[in-house]
Amino acid sequence: MLFLGFSAGLPLILVLGSLSYWLREAGIDRSTIGYFSWIGLAYAFKWMWSPLVDRLPLPLLTGLLGRRRSWLLASQLTIALALLGMAATDPAENLSRMAYCALAVAFASATQDIALDAYRIEAVEQRLQGAMAATYQGGYRIAMIVASAGVLWLAASVDATELVYEHAPWRFAYLVMAASMSVGVVTTLLIREPEVVVSAETVQREARARDWLMREGLHGPLLRLAAWLHGAALSPLLDFIRRYRWQAVLLLALIGTYRISDVVMGIMANAFYVDMGYTKDEVATVAKVYGVGMTIAGAVIGGVLTARIGVMKTLFLGALLSSITNLLFVWLAGRGHDVSGLIFAISADNLSAGIASSAFVAYLSGLTNVAYSATQYALFSSLMLLLPKFIAGFSGVVVDARGYEFFFTGTALLGVPVLALVWLAARAERSR
Repeated sequence: MLFLGFSAGLPLILVLGSLSYWLREAGIDRSTIGYFSWIGLAYAFKWMWSPLVDRLPLPLLTGLLGRRRSWLLASQLTIALALLGMAATDPAENLSRMAYCALAVAFASATQDIALDAYRIEAVEQRLQGAMAATYQGGYRIAMIVASAGVLWLAASVDATELVYEHAPWRFAYLVMAASMSVGVVTTLLIREPEVVVSAETVQREARARDWLMREGLHGPLLRLAAWLHGAALSPLLDFIRRYRWQAVLLLALIGTYRISDVVMGIMANAFYVDMGYTKDEVATVAKVYGVGMTIAGAVIGGVLTARIGVMKTLFLGALLSSITNLLFVWLAGRGHDVSGLIFAISADNLSAGIASSAFVAYLSGLTNVAYSATQYALFSSLMLLLPKFIAGFSGVVVDARGYEFFFTGTALLGVPVLALVWLAARAERSR
């Protein structure tokens, strides 16, 4: 899980984090950088093809590796090839091709997430899910260091001067990142395929659905197709609604807004660092290495708190801290180039993000039925990003019109309704 978490975290940062720094240095305006963040909507719509990842075998690969490992390997190889395409493209000369390559990375990365989340849920029993989530988060955060600070350091190491933009340093950095996907490829080849035990209730429900389709006159290939579509696409949603009934609406609202403060704010973070005059080395050291270290510490704290005080209380604490710490960037925007202030703001913000992430992954895993683990978790994690990523696309427009102070204050206020949703979800859980 440590190495697979690394494989999952690497492409995400390369298309939604480091790329924005690259684009800004290449002279791309902030509004365009904001719109580029819509590439991340691939992660928000992955539920649309998650039934295929859950049930559809890949030619040759599935027979050799199994259902989960075959999809993991195919997506990892696609990510590496698309990263090579990004490395070969200069956004200052061909921004459209960069967008297509980044979209390919995001699509393949989202597919990897679907298979990986299913593997994580299926590989061990429920009582070990917290440990799996924590280890996954550790690998994920290490990848964040490599894909953010590592990229900046690599680019800076071959950059003759930061006063003039050059494509060569970024090409070198992204070539190294493409090679780093070999960590996930090797791990996928070494791990074993998980054995899944589906509940008798689920098996009986799908058998009743198949019998109903036969009574409706479906036979042969048409029956097999309809039964597959019912089991892969419709059953996961019906199962969730059947288990939670009217509370499903509340839970989906919480999932869709929980990370909104962090996601919307994060899109403009790298552009903010560039505009405040921070160098690549400063951003790499403070925001990427030290900051990710604080996120890992926060994830550990979140895991401990989840075990001690429960998931819902930790969720509330994480949401509260994530909202409040965004206000530190309002303070930082008024100070200009201040490395000490950056360290303080990054420390608090990333620590709270780690607490929130650890509790949220455990919470989502607990909502999932192992019979539909890939599809249900993909639906949850897609919903988590859909609204935040859409709003984040306008972040550059807001900054251009009203400034960074107004923008960061707005992202903090976005987190206030989330607190009410966590409180209502906790009451609903106690009633169940």
